[in-house]
Amino acid sequence: MSTKRRQYSAKFKLETVLEGIRGEKPVVQICRERGIRDNLYYKWRDAFQERAPGIFASQEQQDQAVSELETRVAELERMVGKLALENEVVSRSSVVRSGNIG
Repeated sequence: MSTKRRQYSAKFKLETVLEGIRGEKPVVQICRERGIRDNLYYKWRDAFQERAPGIFASQEQQDQAVSELETRVAELERMVGKLALENEVVSRSSVVRSGNIG
């Protein structure tokens, strides 16, 4: 007997967390009304609090982070290209050594 896990929309999660943060009702009551366990509410609340400061990060900070990631991707692409070339050289040299020149 398998139980299907419920999927909650981002809007539902946000509304639930904001209702708890406002403090108009106890968290236990909010969870009961919305049909969730309190540990799930706290998981959502912690994720919200962790990510919320990013909303207010300046565009300059976001652009800098993107630029750093793009630089890292380019560096990794160069490394992959170099390794692919080295792999090709090794592969060809092993063919030559075995006498299977085709």
